[in-house]
Amino acid sequence: MRLFLLLAACTAALPAAAQDRVAQPPIVPGAPAAQPQATVIAEPVALLIAGFDADGDARVTRAEFDAGLKRSFDSADTGHAGMLGYIAYSDWSLRWMGDRNTLPSPFELDRDGDNKVSWAEFQDRFAQIWTRFDRNKDGVIERSELVTIRPPAFNPMDGKRKRR
Repeated sequence: MRLFLLLAACTAALPAAAQDRVAQPPIVPGAPAAQPQATVIAEPVALLIAGFDADGDARVTRAEFDAGLKRSFDSADTGHAGMLGYIAYSDWSLRWMGDRNTLPSPFELDRDGDNKVSWAEFQDRFAQIWTRFDRNKDGVIERSELVTIRPPAFNPMDGKRKRR
């Protein structure tokens, strides 16, 4: 009976232990190596800003930013009420930033707690985002200001044998 309980406990622990490991693709001779983890990334809001580049010069001026922001807001404000409910905001986020749960969240934008995001609240929060991305404060956001460099993931056990 003890052996059965020990075997059952070990079997139950296997799925949890397997989740801790990242699945590695099989090694096929002659096949190209797997692509390394990205070290240059962009936030969803950075992709939104890049999409506001109206003249295709890979730079977003404040005028392009403001016009793009208004155009994107108006696309979700179908009733032309000057505000978005939380569901409409999540629809906006899905369309313009790729996912309903991207930041900033509607809870962050809704300063007065009326469960709606007004154009003024929307514009105010995105003005702060503009300031954060315009790192050199020249009034233009370039692609280099939209990306984030992160070091590759470090695993001290890569290439080493594990002790048993």
